[in-house]
Amino acid sequence: MTDTVFSKILRGEIPCHKVYEDDRVLAFLDVGPLSRGHTLVIPKEPAATLDALSDESAAAIGRVLPRLCRAVAKATGSPDYNVLQNNGAPAHQAVFHVHFHIIPKPADGGGLGMDWAPAGRFDHADAAALALAISAAL
Repeated sequence: MTDTVFSKILRGEIPCHKVYEDDRVLAFLDVGPLSRGHTLVIPKEPAATLDALSDESAAAIGRVLPRLCRAVAKATGSPDYNVLQNNGAPAHQAVFHVHFHIIPKPADGGGLGMDWAPAGRFDHADAAALALAISAAL
């Protein structure tokens, strides 16, 4: 894995405004926030994409993510928020270290803007075969 801004933060080479830390997870405020309280949650384990992350680190993030969402919502007064996680440059990942964004959606605007691409057609025969292929890959 390449040396990233997040690995430098983990090593203490770049400061951050920490909101949470345990032995597997670090959460801190994003320096380029989409809204007040935009928080990043990263594993301490170096992994570029979610599929490369260990079950242990994924579980650690899963345990703390809901608690962090509640804390961000309470501290910002924005009960609405997005949780975003991208994998790979074509999927808009800019820092190649797994990270989750908690992005408050304030009532007065701001936060993550989204425009879903037109939904595709659902083919039940293809879906049945795809579900079997995904299950087999587990």
